[in-house]
Amino acid sequence: MFFPGLSDQVYIATGATDMRKSINGLSILVADQFELNPLSGHLFCFCNRKRDIIKILYWDRNGFCLWHKRLEKERFHWPENEADVIEMQGRELSWLLEGLRADQCAAHRQLFYESVL
Repeated sequence: MFFPGLSDQVYIATGATDMRKSINGLSILVADQFELNPLSGHLFCFCNRKRDIIKILYWDRNGFCLWHKRLEKERFHWPENEADVIEMQGRELSWLLEGLRADQCAAHRQLFYESVL
């Protein structure tokens, strides 16, 4: 997956989204319903009811970009959550696009150190 110059912040719209929406409809959804800034450069991800289409909306310097993926077989493991939108990292989005669950517990923990000595 390649989104040049973008932050690693990803917002997932849980549940199903009407895939007839394009850039204008999705950006209004981000701003009004989720109360987030669609011009932030973050990735905003949406999936249809059948879980075979994903759209990713983001702002790139001087305009919106809309990335679209449709699976011919299989389904995405899209999160079903009580929240309207969940926040995740880019690597978790990569897992979703590869057919894995974003909430899997098998990954290594990320470590943070202050010094090597």
